[in-house]
Amino acid sequence: MYGFFEIRTPVFEKTELFTHVGEHSDIVKKEMYTFPDKKGRSLTLRPEGTASVVRSLIEHGAEQRSDNKFYYILPMFRYERQQLGRYRQHHQFGVEAIGIRHALRDAEVISLLWHFYRAVGLQHMEIQVNFLGGASARKEYDIVLKKYLADHFDQLSPLSQERYATNALRILDSKEKEDQEIINNAPSILDHVSKEDRKYFDDVLSALSNLGIKHTINSRLVRGLDYYTDLVFEAITSFSGHSYALGGGGRYDGLVASSGGADIPACGFGVGLERVIQTLLAQGNLPNLSPPRFRLIPMDITADHFCFVWAQHLRSLAIPTEIDWSHKKLKIALKTADADNVTFVCPVGEREILSEQLTVKNMALRQEFSGSKETVEQRLLYEIQNSSL
Repeated sequence: MYGFFEIRTPVFEKTELFTHVGEHSDIVKKEMYTFPDKKGRSLTLRPEGTASVVRSLIEHGAEQRSDNKFYYILPMFRYERQQLGRYRQHHQFGVEAIGIRHALRDAEVISLLWHFYRAVGLQHMEIQVNFLGGASARKEYDIVLKKYLADHFDQLSPLSQERYATNALRILDSKEKEDQEIINNAPSILDHVSKEDRKYFDDVLSALSNLGIKHTINSRLVRGLDYYTDLVFEAITSFSGHSYALGGGGRYDGLVASSGGADIPACGFGVGLERVIQTLLAQGNLPNLSPPRFRLIPMDITADHFCFVWAQHLRSLAIPTEIDWSHKKLKIALKTADADNVTFVCPVGEREILSEQLTVKNMALRQEFSGSKETVEQRLLYEIQNSSL
Protein backbone atom coordinates (compact mmCIF):
# COMPACT_ATOMS: atom_id res chain seq x y z
CA MET A 1 0.00 0.00 0.00
CA TYR A 2 2.92 2.33 0.61
CA GLY A 3 5.32 1.00 -2.03
CA PHE A 4 7.96 -0.51 0.28
CA PHE A 5 9.92 -3.60 -0.77
CA GLU A 6 11.12 -6.37 1.52
CA ILE A 7 14.80 -6.60 2.40
CA ARG A 8 16.51 -9.37 4.37
CA THR A 9 19.90 -8.79 5.95
CA PRO A 10 22.29 -11.31 7.58
CA VAL A 11 21.71 -12.42 11.16
CA PHE A 12 25.26 -11.33 12.05
CA GLU A 13 27.44 -8.47 10.84
CA LYS A 14 30.91 -7.14 11.51
CA THR A 15 30.88 -5.62 14.97
CA GLU A 16 32.23 -2.26 13.81
CA LEU A 17 29.05 -1.70 11.80
CA PHE A 18 27.12 -1.26 15.04
CA THR A 19 29.83 0.32 17.19
CA HIS A 20 30.29 2.96 14.51
CA VAL A 21 26.64 4.05 14.49
CA GLY A 22 25.91 3.83 18.22
CA GLU A 23 29.10 4.17 20.20
CA HIS A 24 27.41 5.72 23.24
CA SER A 25 24.10 3.84 23.11
CA ASP A 26 23.09 1.19 25.63
CA ILE A 27 22.56 -1.27 22.79
CA VAL A 28 26.21 -1.06 21.73
CA LYS A 29 27.75 -0.69 25.19
CA LYS A 30 25.76 -3.33 27.08
CA GLU A 31 23.38 -5.36 24.95
CA MET A 32 25.19 -6.81 21.93
CA TYR A 33 25.97 -10.48 21.41
CA THR A 34 29.54 -10.25 20.11
CA PHE A 35 31.94 -13.11 19.38
CA PRO A 36 35.07 -13.85 17.29
CA ASP A 37 34.91 -16.14 14.26
CA LYS A 38 37.57 -18.75 13.45
CA LYS A 39 39.84 -16.06 12.00
CA GLY A 40 39.48 -13.83 15.03
CA ARG A 41 37.19 -11.29 13.35
CA SER A 42 34.63 -9.74 15.67
CA LEU A 43 31.02 -10.48 14.69
CA THR A 44 27.76 -9.38 16.31
CA LEU A 45 24.25 -10.78 16.14
CA ARG A 46 22.03 -8.09 14.62
CA PRO A 47 20.68 -5.89 17.48
CA GLU A 48 18.71 -3.53 15.20
CA GLY A 49 17.83 -3.25 11.53
CA THR A 50 18.76 0.18 10.21
CA ALA A 51 22.56 -0.15 10.18
CA SER A 52 22.36 -3.43 8.26
CA VAL A 53 19.98 -1.96 5.68
CA VAL A 54 22.29 1.02 5.14
CA ARG A 55 25.31 -1.28 4.79
CA SER A 56 23.44 -3.37 2.22
CA LEU A 57 22.31 -0.26 0.33
CA ILE A 58 25.89 1.00 0.00
CA GLU A 59 27.32 -2.43 -0.84
CA HIS A 60 24.92 -2.91 -3.75
CA GLY A 61 25.12 0.64 -5.07
CA ALA A 62 21.42 1.28 -4.48
CA GLU A 63 22.24 4.61 -2.83
CA GLN A 64 22.54 6.07 -6.34
CA ARG A 65 18.78 5.73 -6.74
CA SER A 66 16.84 8.82 -5.74
CA ASP A 67 14.40 6.89 -3.60
CA ASN A 68 14.80 3.59 -1.74
CA LYS A 69 11.97 2.19 0.37
CA PHE A 70 12.47 -1.04 2.30
CA TYR A 71 10.67 -2.99 4.99
CA TYR A 72 11.76 -5.98 7.03
CA ILE A 73 10.42 -8.41 9.62
CA LEU A 74 13.49 -9.96 11.20
CA PRO A 75 14.76 -11.37 14.50
CA MET A 76 16.98 -9.08 16.58
CA PHE A 77 19.24 -10.06 19.46
CA ARG A 78 19.98 -8.08 22.61
CA TYR A 79 21.65 -9.22 25.80
CA GLU A 80 19.47 -7.63 28.46
CA ARG A 81 17.58 -8.62 31.57
CA GLN A 82 14.61 -10.67 30.46
CA GLN A 83 11.26 -9.26 31.53
CA LEU A 84 7.79 -8.73 30.17
CA GLY A 85 8.14 -7.19 26.71
CA ARG A 86 11.93 -7.64 26.57
CA TYR A 87 13.54 -10.74 25.14
CA ARG A 88 17.05 -11.64 24.12
CA GLN A 89 15.63 -12.59 20.75
CA HIS A 90 12.70 -10.56 19.50
CA HIS A 91 11.18 -9.80 16.13
CA GLN A 92 11.14 -6.33 14.66
CA PHE A 93 9.01 -4.84 11.91
CA GLY A 94 10.84 -1.89 10.41
CA VAL A 95 10.78 0.41 7.41
CA GLU A 96 13.53 2.58 5.94
CA ALA A 97 12.83 5.38 3.42
CA ILE A 98 16.19 6.52 2.06
CA GLY A 99 16.95 9.26 -0.45
CA ILE A 100 14.36 12.00 0.02
CA ARG A 101 13.96 14.69 2.67
CA HIS A 102 10.40 15.98 2.66
CA ALA A 103 8.02 16.79 5.50
CA LEU A 104 5.19 14.91 3.81
CA ARG A 105 7.43 11.86 3.31
CA ASP A 106 8.11 11.88 7.07
CA ALA A 107 4.38 12.18 7.76
CA GLU A 108 3.78 9.30 5.34
CA VAL A 109 6.24 7.10 7.24
CA ILE A 110 4.50 7.94 10.52
CA SER A 111 1.12 7.25 8.91
CA LEU A 112 2.36 3.78 7.91
CA LEU A 113 3.26 3.15 11.55
CA TRP A 114 -0.13 4.45 12.67
CA HIS A 115 -1.92 2.40 10.01
CA PHE A 116 -0.13 -0.75 11.23
CA TYR A 117 -1.22 -0.21 14.84
CA ARG A 118 -4.80 0.48 13.83
CA ALA A 119 -4.88 -2.55 11.52
CA VAL A 120 -3.87 -4.98 14.28
CA GLY A 121 -6.40 -3.49 16.69
CA LEU A 122 -4.30 -1.52 19.19
CA GLN A 123 -6.24 1.01 21.24
CA HIS A 124 -5.44 4.25 23.11
CA MET A 125 -2.57 5.10 20.76
CA GLU A 126 -0.78 8.38 20.19
CA ILE A 127 2.41 9.45 18.44
CA GLN A 128 4.85 11.61 20.40
CA VAL A 129 7.11 13.76 18.22
CA ASN A 130 10.14 15.97 18.72
CA PHE A 131 12.68 17.75 16.54
CA LEU A 132 16.37 17.53 17.41
CA GLY A 133 17.50 20.00 14.75
CA GLY A 134 20.67 20.02 12.71
CA ALA A 135 24.24 19.75 13.97
CA SER A 136 24.55 23.44 14.89
CA ALA A 137 21.27 23.43 16.83
CA ARG A 138 22.23 20.30 18.75
CA LYS A 139 25.67 21.74 19.53
CA GLU A 140 24.07 24.92 20.89
CA TYR A 141 21.52 22.93 22.86
CA ASP A 142 24.19 20.62 24.25
CA ILE A 143 25.88 23.61 25.89
CA VAL A 144 22.59 24.86 27.37
CA LEU A 145 21.56 21.40 28.55
CA LYS A 146 24.92 20.65 30.16
CA LYS A 147 24.83 23.96 31.99
CA TYR A 148 21.39 23.11 33.35
CA LEU A 149 22.36 19.55 34.28
CA ALA A 150 25.55 20.69 35.99
CA ASP A 151 23.42 22.46 38.59
CA HIS A 152 21.71 19.13 39.37
CA PHE A 153 24.61 16.77 38.76
CA ASP A 154 24.69 15.29 42.26
CA GLN A 155 20.99 14.40 42.02
CA LEU A 156 21.37 12.54 38.71
CA SER A 157 21.45 8.76 38.58
CA PRO A 158 24.88 7.12 38.14
CA LEU A 159 23.98 6.23 34.55
CA SER A 160 23.05 9.81 33.71
CA GLN A 161 26.21 11.11 35.37
CA GLU A 162 28.14 8.82 33.03
CA ARG A 163 26.14 10.04 30.03
CA TYR A 164 26.82 13.66 30.96
CA ALA A 165 30.37 13.35 29.66
CA THR A 166 29.64 11.24 26.57
CA ASN A 167 26.22 12.32 25.28
CA ALA A 168 24.19 14.59 27.55
CA LEU A 169 21.20 14.51 25.20
CA ARG A 170 20.69 10.84 26.05
CA ILE A 171 19.97 11.80 29.67
CA LEU A 172 16.56 12.96 28.45
CA ASP A 173 15.86 9.31 27.59
CA SER A 174 16.58 8.13 31.14
CA LYS A 175 14.00 5.93 32.85
CA GLU A 176 15.70 6.22 36.25
CA LYS A 177 13.32 7.51 38.91
CA GLU A 178 15.71 10.09 40.35
CA ASP A 179 16.17 11.72 36.93
CA GLN A 180 12.53 12.35 36.06
CA GLU A 181 11.94 15.70 37.80
CA ILE A 182 15.24 17.04 36.48
CA ILE A 183 14.34 15.92 32.94
CA ASN A 184 10.84 17.39 33.12
CA ASN A 185 12.26 20.82 33.99
CA ALA A 186 15.07 20.73 31.42
CA PRO A 187 15.21 23.40 28.69
CA SER A 188 13.50 22.48 25.43
CA ILE A 189 15.55 21.73 22.34
CA LEU A 190 12.77 23.28 20.24
CA ASP A 191 13.87 26.70 21.49
CA HIS A 192 17.17 26.20 19.68
CA VAL A 193 16.21 24.88 16.24
CA SER A 194 16.40 27.20 13.24
CA LYS A 195 13.34 28.87 11.71
CA GLU A 196 13.72 26.64 8.67
CA ASP A 197 13.75 23.51 10.82
CA ARG A 198 10.80 24.74 12.87
CA LYS A 199 8.79 25.24 9.68
CA TYR A 200 9.72 21.72 8.56
CA PHE A 201 8.54 20.35 11.91
CA ASP A 202 5.31 22.35 11.72
CA ASP A 203 4.67 20.97 8.22
CA VAL A 204 4.98 17.43 9.57
CA LEU A 205 2.61 18.22 12.46
CA SER A 206 0.10 19.80 10.09
CA ALA A 207 0.18 16.73 7.85
CA LEU A 208 -0.40 14.43 10.81
CA SER A 209 -3.39 16.53 11.87
CA ASN A 210 -4.81 16.38 8.34
CA LEU A 211 -4.54 12.58 8.45
CA GLY A 212 -6.32 12.41 11.79
CA ILE A 213 -3.30 10.90 13.54
CA LYS A 214 -3.36 11.64 17.26
CA HIS A 215 -0.04 13.20 18.23
CA THR A 216 1.61 15.35 20.86
CA ILE A 217 4.90 17.24 21.03
CA ASN A 218 7.33 15.82 23.58
CA SER A 219 10.36 18.09 23.66
CA ARG A 220 12.20 15.60 25.91
CA LEU A 221 11.91 12.77 23.39
CA VAL A 222 15.18 11.38 22.05
CA ARG A 223 15.88 7.96 20.58
CA GLY A 224 18.13 5.23 21.94
CA LEU A 225 20.61 5.25 19.04
CA ASP A 226 23.09 8.01 18.29
CA TYR A 227 22.42 8.36 14.57
CA TYR A 228 19.02 10.09 14.83
CA THR A 229 18.75 13.70 13.62
CA ASP A 230 15.95 16.22 13.23
CA LEU A 231 12.53 14.54 13.49
CA VAL A 232 12.09 11.73 16.04
CA PHE A 233 8.86 10.02 17.02
CA GLU A 234 7.57 7.29 19.30
CA ALA A 235 4.29 5.38 19.45
CA ILE A 236 2.75 5.32 22.92
CA THR A 237 -0.20 3.34 24.23
CA SER A 238 -1.91 3.87 27.58
CA PHE A 239 -3.92 1.43 29.66
CA SER A 240 -4.33 0.55 33.34
CA GLY A 241 -2.91 3.94 34.26
CA HIS A 242 0.45 3.38 32.57
CA SER A 243 2.01 4.41 29.27
CA TYR A 244 4.16 2.13 27.14
CA ALA A 245 6.33 2.74 24.09
CA LEU A 246 5.59 0.27 21.29
CA GLY A 247 7.99 1.50 18.64
CA GLY A 248 9.44 4.58 17.07
CA GLY A 249 11.96 6.09 14.75
CA GLY A 250 12.96 9.29 13.04
CA ARG A 251 15.36 10.84 10.57
CA TYR A 252 18.98 9.72 10.26
CA ASP A 253 20.28 11.99 7.52
CA GLY A 254 23.97 11.50 8.27
CA LEU A 255 24.08 7.72 8.65
CA VAL A 256 24.58 6.72 5.02
CA ALA A 257 27.45 9.18 4.57
CA SER A 258 29.14 8.24 7.85
CA SER A 259 28.90 4.57 6.82
CA GLY A 260 30.87 5.23 3.64
CA GLY A 261 28.05 6.06 1.24
CA ALA A 262 26.64 9.19 -0.36
CA ASP A 263 25.35 12.08 1.73
CA ILE A 264 21.65 11.29 1.41
CA PRO A 265 18.72 11.74 3.82
CA ALA A 266 16.71 8.94 5.40
CA CYS A 267 13.80 8.23 7.73
CA GLY A 268 12.46 5.04 9.29
CA PHE A 269 11.06 3.23 12.30
CA GLY A 270 11.15 -0.08 14.15
CA VAL A 271 8.45 -1.96 16.06
CA GLY A 272 8.95 -4.84 18.50
CA LEU A 273 6.31 -7.37 17.52
CA GLU A 274 6.32 -9.33 20.78
CA ARG A 275 5.52 -6.15 22.68
CA VAL A 276 2.66 -5.40 20.29
CA ILE A 277 1.22 -8.88 20.86
CA GLN A 278 1.51 -8.55 24.64
CA THR A 279 -0.23 -5.18 24.53
CA LEU A 280 -3.06 -6.60 22.44
CA LEU A 281 -3.44 -9.40 24.98
CA ALA A 282 -3.46 -6.92 27.87
CA GLN A 283 -6.10 -4.83 26.09
CA GLY A 284 -8.16 -7.95 25.41
CA ASN A 285 -8.08 -7.21 21.71
CA LEU A 286 -5.79 -9.81 20.14
CA PRO A 287 -7.12 -10.41 16.61
CA ASN A 288 -7.37 -13.82 15.03
CA LEU A 289 -4.27 -13.72 12.87
CA SER A 290 -4.50 -17.35 11.79
CA PRO A 291 -5.00 -17.74 8.04
CA PRO A 292 -8.40 -19.05 6.92
CA ARG A 293 -8.50 -22.82 6.60
CA PHE A 294 -10.74 -24.92 4.36
CA ARG A 295 -10.84 -28.64 5.07
CA LEU A 296 -12.30 -31.30 2.80
CA ILE A 297 -13.60 -34.43 4.52
CA PRO A 298 -13.83 -37.35 2.06
CA MET A 299 -16.26 -39.95 3.37
CA ASP A 300 -15.28 -42.86 1.09
CA ILE A 301 -12.68 -44.00 -1.47
CA THR A 302 -14.51 -42.36 -4.39
CA ALA A 303 -14.50 -39.07 -2.55
CA ASP A 304 -10.77 -39.41 -1.85
CA HIS A 305 -9.87 -38.92 -5.51
CA PHE A 306 -12.45 -36.14 -5.96
CA CYS A 307 -11.06 -34.22 -2.97
CA PHE A 308 -7.45 -34.78 -4.02
CA VAL A 309 -8.05 -33.24 -7.48
CA TRP A 310 -10.32 -30.44 -6.27
CA ALA A 311 -7.91 -29.44 -3.48
CA GLN A 312 -5.17 -28.87 -6.06
CA HIS A 313 -7.49 -26.58 -8.03
CA LEU A 314 -8.54 -24.69 -4.90
CA ARG A 315 -4.91 -24.07 -3.98
CA SER A 316 -4.27 -22.69 -7.47
CA LEU A 317 -6.98 -20.13 -6.66
CA ALA A 318 -5.08 -19.17 -3.47
CA ILE A 319 -7.66 -20.85 -1.24
CA PRO A 320 -5.80 -22.60 1.62
CA THR A 321 -7.07 -26.18 1.46
CA GLU A 322 -6.35 -29.33 3.43
CA ILE A 323 -7.80 -32.84 3.39
CA ASP A 324 -8.77 -35.04 6.32
CA TRP A 325 -7.63 -38.48 5.22
CA SER A 326 -8.62 -40.23 8.45
CA HIS A 327 -12.02 -41.57 7.25
CA LYS A 328 -13.39 -41.12 10.74
CA LYS A 329 -17.11 -40.79 11.33
CA LEU A 330 -18.38 -37.38 10.25
CA LYS A 331 -19.29 -36.31 13.78
CA ILE A 332 -15.73 -37.02 14.96
CA ALA A 333 -14.18 -35.37 11.89
CA LEU A 334 -16.21 -32.21 12.50
CA LYS A 335 -15.26 -32.19 16.16
CA THR A 336 -11.59 -32.52 15.19
CA ALA A 337 -11.89 -29.67 12.69
CA ASP A 338 -13.46 -27.48 15.36
CA ALA A 339 -10.62 -28.25 17.79
CA ASP A 340 -8.10 -27.45 15.05
CA ASN A 341 -9.70 -24.00 14.48
CA VAL A 342 -10.52 -24.85 10.87
CA THR A 343 -12.68 -22.10 9.40
CA PHE A 344 -14.65 -24.04 6.78
CA VAL A 345 -15.26 -27.76 6.28
CA CYS A 346 -16.88 -29.61 3.42
CA PRO A 347 -17.88 -33.27 3.85
CA VAL A 348 -17.81 -35.09 0.51
CA GLY A 349 -19.40 -38.46 -0.21
CA GLU A 350 -20.95 -40.28 -3.15
CA ARG A 351 -24.19 -38.30 -2.83
CA GLU A 352 -22.41 -34.92 -3.09
CA ILE A 353 -20.38 -36.06 -6.10
CA LEU A 354 -23.41 -37.42 -8.03
CA SER A 355 -25.63 -34.43 -7.25
CA GLU A 356 -22.80 -31.92 -7.82
CA GLN A 357 -24.06 -30.10 -4.75
CA LEU A 358 -21.62 -29.48 -1.90
CA THR A 359 -22.33 -28.19 1.59
CA VAL A 360 -19.74 -26.02 3.36
CA LYS A 361 -19.95 -25.46 7.10
CA ASN A 362 -18.61 -22.27 8.69
CA MET A 363 -17.29 -23.66 11.97
CA ALA A 364 -16.94 -20.25 13.64
CA LEU A 365 -20.42 -18.94 12.84
CA ARG A 366 -22.15 -22.35 12.93
CA GLN A 367 -23.66 -21.60 9.53
CA GLU A 368 -23.54 -23.41 6.21
CA PHE A 369 -24.09 -22.81 2.50
CA SER A 370 -24.52 -25.14 -0.47
CA GLY A 371 -23.85 -25.08 -4.19
CA SER A 372 -21.77 -26.38 -7.05
CA LYS A 373 -17.97 -26.49 -6.95
CA GLU A 374 -17.86 -23.17 -8.80
CA THR A 375 -20.33 -21.60 -6.36
CA VAL A 376 -18.32 -22.82 -3.38
CA GLU A 377 -15.08 -21.51 -4.90
CA GLN A 378 -16.54 -18.05 -5.47
CA ARG A 379 -18.01 -17.93 -1.98
CA LEU A 380 -14.72 -18.97 -0.37
CA LEU A 381 -12.80 -16.37 -2.38
CA TYR A 382 -15.30 -13.71 -1.30
CA GLU A 383 -15.01 -14.72 2.35
CA ILE A 384 -11.20 -14.68 2.22
CA GLN A 385 -10.93 -11.35 0.40
CA ASN A 386 -13.37 -9.66 2.78
CA SER A 387 -11.86 -11.26 5.89
CA SER A 388 -15.23 -12.58 6.96
CA LEU A 389 -13.57 -15.55 8.60
